[in-house]
Amino acid sequence: MITPPDRTPLPREFFDRPVLDVAPDLLGRTLVRTTPDGPITVRLTEVEAYDGPNDPGSHAYRGRTPRNGVMFGPPGHVYVYFTYGMWFCMNLVCGPEGRASAVLLRAGEVLEGADLARKRRLSARNDKELAKGPARLATALGVDRALDGTDACASEETPLRVLTGTPAPSDQVLNGPRTGVAGDGGVHPWRFWLANDPTVSPYRAHVPRRRSS
Repeated sequence: MITPPDRTPLPREFFDRPVLDVAPDLLGRTLVRTTPDGPITVRLTEVEAYDGPNDPGSHAYRGRTPRNGVMFGPPGHVYVYFTYGMWFCMNLVCGPEGRASAVLLRAGEVLEGADLARKRRLSARNDKELAKGPARLATALGVDRALDGTDACASEETPLRVLTGTPAPSDQVLNGPRTGVAGDGGVHPWRFWLANDPTVSPYRAHVPRRRSS
């Protein structure tokens, strides 16, 4: 059986590049989540780059911790973190091993397994909202910390894989400030998305959280 080119897993070399090269090149690629109930396939439409020691917005800016260890490589693995005490978000590690950088997967279009995604995203008003935002994307795919460190480049079936898909034309890729990032890390125009795609999440500037008295 010959695998169609667009269903071929992206090689590790794809991720072993600078994060600002990998991030826009992920748009249009296909993310496959394998579950006991069947696969869920998502076309990536929005991502965000985080450049480790050069980036105050990165989880790895101050070095390695038990939480961010996967970010230090090898490239092509999945980094999952828990945020706001309720949501998971997923990233794809890139760059040379030992130097932490990763691409946050912010949004996508569910191509296959929408019925499974709907069961996890009961609040979605329509299928375009199933994976519209990083926490929604992870929720729709059933991603949690148990998948931290998964090899997304494996040739055999794994819980998460990234396939070649159909890369987005460069003239359809836009970029701008990252969403909800505070301080010096918020100024980088390192969010990339597909123009006029209805599954892309809205931009929101960081709003400081009020401390309770």
